[in-house]
Amino acid sequence: MTTFAPGTRVLVTGAASGLGLALVTQLAERGCRVLATDVHADVPAPVQVLADAGPGTVEYRRLDVTSDVDWQTVRDHVVETWGGLDVLFNNAGVAAGGRIELSEMDQWQWIVDINLLGVVRGCRTFVPMLKEQGSGTIVNTASAAGLIHPPRMSEYNAVKAGVVALSETLFHELKPNGIAVSVVCPTFFKTNLTASMRGKDESAQASAAKLIDGSKRTAADIATVVLADVEKGRHIVLTDREGRIAYTAKRFLRPLYYREMAKAAVRMARKD
Repeated sequence: MTTFAPGTRVLVTGAASGLGLALVTQLAERGCRVLATDVHADVPAPVQVLADAGPGTVEYRRLDVTSDVDWQTVRDHVVETWGGLDVLFNNAGVAAGGRIELSEMDQWQWIVDINLLGVVRGCRTFVPMLKEQGSGTIVNTASAAGLIHPPRMSEYNAVKAGVVALSETLFHELKPNGIAVSVVCPTFFKTNLTASMRGKDESAQASAAKLIDGSKRTAADIATVVLADVEKGRHIVLTDREGRIAYTAKRFLRPLYYREMAKAAVRMARKD
């Protein structure tokens, strides 16, 4: 059973902002030992504040999730510092989207390498350690876009669906080894994800930014649900009402789901 009790050893990727920072903040408040990682060479200011404040122990290491060398370096640090790991949050991610004809192949390669293969690398790096321990938890950040697939989000939908598929596979594969796996699938919430967004489809980017900036949910709101649901042992973590409704409609009311997706595509086309 996963708990975030004082002393729990946790690694979080993409920890400098957004959901990653919110997770580090709440884990620290619970007294966990947290290794916050991100691509920045220097300690990000918000992470430094947490490191100085306590009550949990927060330290920072640079980790580019596309680098096998960086992953191995962080693993070695975990072994030397803690002797093991209790929870791995594969949270780092970026955004891209738009009409398929406007999405270039280098953009696809970029988002696949970070959002999907970054998660794969994290799992490959730490699963042997968790198997040896006979315990541990992996939490992969996907998106509601990994379960439901609106138009003009091909790259993002595809990689997040890949994270969902990987997580389900590992959920079954690793259960005999005492390892739990959860996948987080939020809809839009206030974050700086738009800062990383790439693509030539300006109307699609503007629509995504409006949904993110207009959301009433914060990263802290999402983090609270994530930690509670992971402790409950939930595999698919649906963090909000919209996501639960959409996923239920796709599973049990597929004709309705398809009609709504078709309407969304028409609305978008009218704006072009």
